Amino acid sequence: MNVPGLMMRTDGAVRILVNSNPAAKNAITPALYDALPAALDQAAQDPAIGAIVLVGDGDFFCAGGDLRQLATRRALAPDERRKKVERLHDLVRALRACPKPVIAAVEGGAAGAGLSLALACDMVVAADDAFFSMAYVRVGLSPDGGATAFLARCMSRQLLTELCLLGERLPAARLYALGAVNRLAAPGQALAEALALAARVAAGPVNANGRIKVLCENAGAASLADQLDLEAALMVQSQGDDEAQEGIAAFFDKRAPAFAALRSAAATGRPQE
Repeated sequence: MNVPGLMMRTDGAVRILVNSNPAAKNAITPALYDALPAALDQAAQDPAIGAIVLVGDGDFFCAGGDLRQLATRRALAPDERRKKVERLHDLVRALRACPKPVIAAVEGGAAGAGLSLALACDMVVAADDAFFSMAYVRVGLSPDGGATAFLARCMSRQLLTELCLLGERLPAARLYALGAVNRLAAPGQALAEALALAARVAAGPVNANGRIKVLCENAGAASLADQLDLEAALMVQSQGDDEAQEGIAAFFDKRAPAFAALRSAAATGRPQE
């Protein structure tokens, strides 16, 4: 199923979402603002899907906002400009709220809002010749899309300030060393590496994966007391799941847990045999 600005396909239990605007290095189109959240929701509701990969069409992840559209914003009233920014922020919120893990596969580069989209994903796989850039300052803009919040979790304020004030390209290897990139791949192999990682995630317990995502999202800002409360609440839910029953039984049987079978049973509406 494809819609303007977004192509979708499935590889096993992994849904692949392709931001498709290759003529402009996959700069974000107005169509993507509606298509990506809808596609994430569709994947979240599909019991056959265990993980999602977000990739750019061709050899570039995303060049950020379309400058031709941004150039017209000055003529808008401030509240109208805010509404436009919030459309980007809704994409970021949709990626963070999706209950299934999302992995970015970055080839070429991720600049401006494209960097925000990559960092909003749960994990990032990047070609080792790819770059990341807070390019806003080069065109007289300040960052949006949450990139400053995401990067502040893995680097000092001084380095973050330098990246934002200079807008220079940061090699993928540097973000890998800082922990913002999970895997480096050979050029042209980011998608293949991301699919392999996503397949491993998708083979796991889908409900527990969603709860783990919630815990990791909250861990950076929550107090220890609040995080313990959240961990307790989600552990209680997990203990009541078929996934825990299967996982514990598999441990004692000295076999691999059949989480995929549970997902297949949910997809078909049949109980696991």
